[in-house]
Amino acid sequence: MAKRVVIDEDECTGCETCVELCPDVFEFNDDDEVAVVIKAEGGPEDCIEDAIDSCPVECISWEE
Repeated sequence: MAKRVVIDEDECTGCETCVELCPDVFEFNDDDEVAVVIKAEGGPEDCIEDAIDSCPVECISWEE
């Protein structure tokens, strides 16, 4: 099974850094004021890694 990216929405502060870095994978949910994953599998890994590394609260991770 392939790994997929996940966001702990309870920890997300809504900074939108991941959305800016990787808009094909993440999007901002205006109702909940958090980022959400819109493409968990098959996204560009380098872009996702940048988002993981740039998240100020470290709420983005890979899941097997």
